[in-house]
Amino acid sequence: MSAWQPSAPCTPGACIEATESATAVPRAVLRMAAVVVLTLVGIALLPLGGRIPAELVRRWCRWIVRAAGVQVRVTGAAAPTGGLLLVANHISWLDIPLLAAVRPARMLAKSDIRGWPVAGWLTARSGALFIDRTRLRALPGTVGQIADALRHGHAVGVFPEGSTWCGRAQGTFRRAAFQAALDAGVPVQPVRLRYRIEGGTPSTAPAFIGDDSLLTSVWRVLTARGLVAEVEVREAIAPGRHGDRRALARAAQPTAAGQLGWIHAALVA
Repeated sequence: MSAWQPSAPCTPGACIEATESATAVPRAVLRMAAVVVLTLVGIALLPLGGRIPAELVRRWCRWIVRAAGVQVRVTGAAAPTGGLLLVANHISWLDIPLLAAVRPARMLAKSDIRGWPVAGWLTARSGALFIDRTRLRALPGTVGQIADALRHGHAVGVFPEGSTWCGRAQGTFRRAAFQAALDAGVPVQPVRLRYRIEGGTPSTAPAFIGDDSLLTSVWRVLTARGLVAEVEVREAIAPGRHGDRRALARAAQPTAAGQLGWIHAALVA
């Protein structure tokens, strides 16, 4: 596996703990129905595009996560307006609506998602930018597309680790997308995502990793009880504070202190 095609060592068998306090199946089915209804509402509103108020989009994204039975706690200041590169660590399929709840954005997605049933069509219609990690020569063009969207005042959401991790460990932020922020002269907004059981115990139940199927991961979330998604909106990094993409990626990366906090919480729980 090349550096351009990063992968995490996390697997469901090694990283995801059993969901001991599973909710009743009827409740999980109701949650699924609520998620489907909200998704259909989003599909119906897609033709309106940018005419939908950003605040309504943020609320809809929170409703999606809440409908799945996950509480949402957002801390930090509001994200800046104008061109903005939103970056976050990547754990779950829930990360996408959670990042959009901070600020609606055009997501950078893997090109193979285009072929997914329903989800591929939705992703394309949402204005996502696609990246083909099997073609290294396509990288400059992808960076150029991101920079162009940023120059036109759009927010672009990126998960720079390039793969999902379980949350107990994390990957290194890849630098390419940060070059787009430098080229466009826009701020970078780091966001830290964490999942816990209500009361403080860290949880890997929402992780979508390894050979996990999307349906299996979704059902695990729907049947879990007391999941909380923590969204920490960190201070935006202004243009010009870092002269190269390596330094900018390092500044946006979640700190080791945050990882130690997870470990400490697990030990004292």
